[in-house]
Amino acid sequence: MHPSQWYNTSTVFPHGDDLIALFWNARVPGSGAPEIPYVEMVQSRYNQGFEVSEAEALIPQGLQLAAEKRRDDLRAHTARLLSALHNAPRIPTHPYWQYQRPMDWESILSNMKNPTSQPESSAQMDLGDKLLHGWLGQLAGGSFGTVIEGYHSSQIQKVYGVIDHYLIEPETVNDDVVYELVFLDVFEKHGRSLTSTDIGLEWLRQIPFGWSAEWIALNNLSLGFLPPLSGAFRNPYNDWIGAQMRGMVCGMLAPGWPLEAARLAFLDGCVSHAANGVYGGMYAAVLTALAFVRDDLRAMLEEGLNYLPQRSEYVAVAREILQTLATTPDPLQAWQQLDTRFEEYNWIHAYPNLAADLFALWHCNGDMTTAFRWLAHAGLDVDCNAGLVGTVLGIMFGTPAKWAEPLQDTLETYLRGKERLSIRALAERTLQLIKSS
Repeated sequence: MHPSQWYNTSTVFPHGDDLIALFWNARVPGSGAPEIPYVEMVQSRYNQGFEVSEAEALIPQGLQLAAEKRRDDLRAHTARLLSALHNAPRIPTHPYWQYQRPMDWESILSNMKNPTSQPESSAQMDLGDKLLHGWLGQLAGGSFGTVIEGYHSSQIQKVYGVIDHYLIEPETVNDDVVYELVFLDVFEKHGRSLTSTDIGLEWLRQIPFGWSAEWIALNNLSLGFLPPLSGAFRNPYNDWIGAQMRGMVCGMLAPGWPLEAARLAFLDGCVSHAANGVYGGMYAAVLTALAFVRDDLRAMLEEGLNYLPQRSEYVAVAREILQTLATTPDPLQAWQQLDTRFEEYNWIHAYPNLAADLFALWHCNGDMTTAFRWLAHAGLDVDCNAGLVGTVLGIMFGTPAKWAEPLQDTLETYLRGKERLSIRALAERTLQLIKSS
């Protein structure tokens, strides 16, 4: 237990040598979990089918230079590592290259499985109430997971045991929801005709600092590399969870309209991600959109995959996860299998966290507390995962008072002008944007 180290509007963000040093020895702001972004780059590049042994061999010396605070040498050594990473050759036999990765909307659309183009509505749907509970579920999930994100299942069980409540007084500050708030601003300006460039430029106006894929995207944008280059160019993190953690806002702006949710999430995802990372954002958006008009949770998980490129690795991985869940009824055994299956990926990569999301939704029987308990058991990027799962369950079944009331109708952020927001007002704004579009 310790105070979080989240940003605020007066935070001076690191740059130059300070940033290089941070990326050799970082801590997650909410949980304090250790991570080394330069090591994660190498790991992620291998997951994308590249031979990274040259870059990998440079890691130990980089760690040593960082520990000794030899900044001049570390600056040069880091450049060598990045060069080796960016010039890494493909591994022709790597499974990554067996799949398709369409990255323009028309190609993605043609690779979907019988998508429904028109929105659905439900006679029983109180849209305003569902939006409020979706936001409450998302922010509750983020607050619940922040304190334990970045740790592995076995360590969480050792320290805490079963977790089915807030471990600390909930705080809604994190680096997930800020991208959704910026998306709402862009949607308010441009409506459904918004573009990826509109979103990217608004990031530059409002978002002072990013992490992993979003950090590289902000740098690329500032150099004039507009989407999709901002997400694709020299970005080893672009299959990570960033788009998947924020796609829910696109689904909330397209209730009962999964194809539109997928399109909006594609536009958003291209700012910072590519291929499978973008598809993760689309899936989060589609599940959110379907949650307004479906009541069979397990069937919805399969239906949502229809709105993604069918021959992509992301869809293959998702179907493999669902098959494991369907054939392994014991939740503990199922998670052990999934945890082992995805251990080669970083804890912020989209795939192991997709496994955690589907695992929790499959076994929760519509109950948010049960879902959060399974997500805490899984570990990994718990705040992002609980944010997605909380949104879907909040829309479908409501957010219980146990999770909603401690938030005190308050969302706090480090964005200038958005330091303290009413969650109810946020839901009402989302409703008005839907009506006006």
